[in-house]
Amino acid sequence: MGRQGLNPDPPLHVFFFPFMASGHLIPISDMARLFSVRGCRSTLISTPANEPVLSRSIQTTRKSGHEIDVVIVNLPLQEVGLSPEHGDLKNLPKNDLDARDKFFRAVRLLERQLEGLLEEHRPDCLVSDMFLPWTTDVAAKFGIPRIVFHGTGNFPLAAGECVRLYEPHKKVSSDTEPFLIPELPGEITLTRSKLPDFIREETPFTKFFNEVKESERRSFGVVVNSFYELEPVYVDYYRNGLGRRTWQIGPLLLCNKGEEDKTFRGDQASIDCEKCLSWLDSREPSSVVYVCFGSMASFNPAQLQEIAVGLESSGQNFIWVVKKDPDVEEGKEEWLPEGYEERMGGRGLIIRGWAPQVLILEHVAVGAFVTHCGWNSTLEGISCGVAMVTWPVAAEQFYNEKLVTEVLKVGVPVGVKQWIRGTGDWISEESVEKAVRRVMEGEEGEGLRRRAKGLSEMARRAVEEGGSSYADFYRLMDDLRGAKRHIS
Repeated sequence: MGRQGLNPDPPLHVFFFPFMASGHLIPISDMARLFSVRGCRSTLISTPANEPVLSRSIQTTRKSGHEIDVVIVNLPLQEVGLSPEHGDLKNLPKNDLDARDKFFRAVRLLERQLEGLLEEHRPDCLVSDMFLPWTTDVAAKFGIPRIVFHGTGNFPLAAGECVRLYEPHKKVSSDTEPFLIPELPGEITLTRSKLPDFIREETPFTKFFNEVKESERRSFGVVVNSFYELEPVYVDYYRNGLGRRTWQIGPLLLCNKGEEDKTFRGDQASIDCEKCLSWLDSREPSSVVYVCFGSMASFNPAQLQEIAVGLESSGQNFIWVVKKDPDVEEGKEEWLPEGYEERMGGRGLIIRGWAPQVLILEHVAVGAFVTHCGWNSTLEGISCGVAMVTWPVAAEQFYNEKLVTEVLKVGVPVGVKQWIRGTGDWISEESVEKAVRRVMEGEEGEGLRRRAKGLSEMARRAVEEGGSSYADFYRLMDDLRGAKRHIS
């Protein structure tokens, strides 16, 4: 008999409030589905721009009879000087910090609408994104515990907090001089050039980030999309060394069991999934490199050309996901070397737009993943058991690179030297070729894949009955029921 059958308490009603960006929406929608399947009533809060994505992602869960729904809040974009098409962070003008500031102000103005929803529905808990620190106080008005969701793992959370608290980057003489991250287990070194711009120097976002961390301390706890066996030292340190109450309930992507669920995660795929899988079916095991840099990074044509030439020179089969430019005819892009796709023949497949990433990564033909090291992508690579080439761009991605390459030893770095929002650091075709060959060929590549497969098996055991994440989920349920009894 499962845990639900042993519990006489009525189902908990949990609200989920994601930030308006793909990398935040996807894992929170997975989480809402997981809670629903395990007996809770789940309600996702969405803006009109993101409602189609969220509704599509939960449709199979809803069809199965589980309690899950979406409620709408209206983002006041025009009130802060933005246009209606700016309803998602990725749609803002590239590197426009003023537009970014306006977007965050619009999000902050959702407070009154959230109060109305909490008053109407009276949920037992609010799980909200780290970028919504003000929700801690809003939830407290109604006696509702707020749980923070960062969308990243314990290692990057702990590393980032140690840098913020101890400021080791202020004690080195240059941007390239390595420093040891104080108090963090494992003797991890970094350089100032790889830190976020708002950590290197005071910016308006620095103050906001400090508010995020203070809000986290006042919250009920932190739910983490990870599993204990992946980063045990850092789970323990984040809990005990930094004093955070946490629950490890991931990898959340593994709640997607069927092909339909995996296909409808995120935006609509830009390629017929059956065509893509048929292409992979015709390849040998572990013979394909998958290349994708997430929804936010935007490389210029010169960098894309370096990637194209590097992939060609590597001699490997590849699937490469490139953002589609609506103003340019397919095959006529200036970054694409003349005759490139014809030369590649059956060796390379370019997807312009959104790809069904999990379906691709879990295919037996895929042996490596060239990734920007966003946590969702990192965890997908780990869960699917593929080795990685790390190409961090911004956010906490340089911390994730350290985890992948130095702690877990399932990837190799492409050689990125500095944190640059949106566009990333310059990498040559030779560096692309070298990294791809390292991860795909010889004993080194075999060792990376062997360790990656081992982590994949651990991930799947963690979410099954009796696993660490399964147990932590029900520990969270018990904690929430305890809080509910205390409040009532």
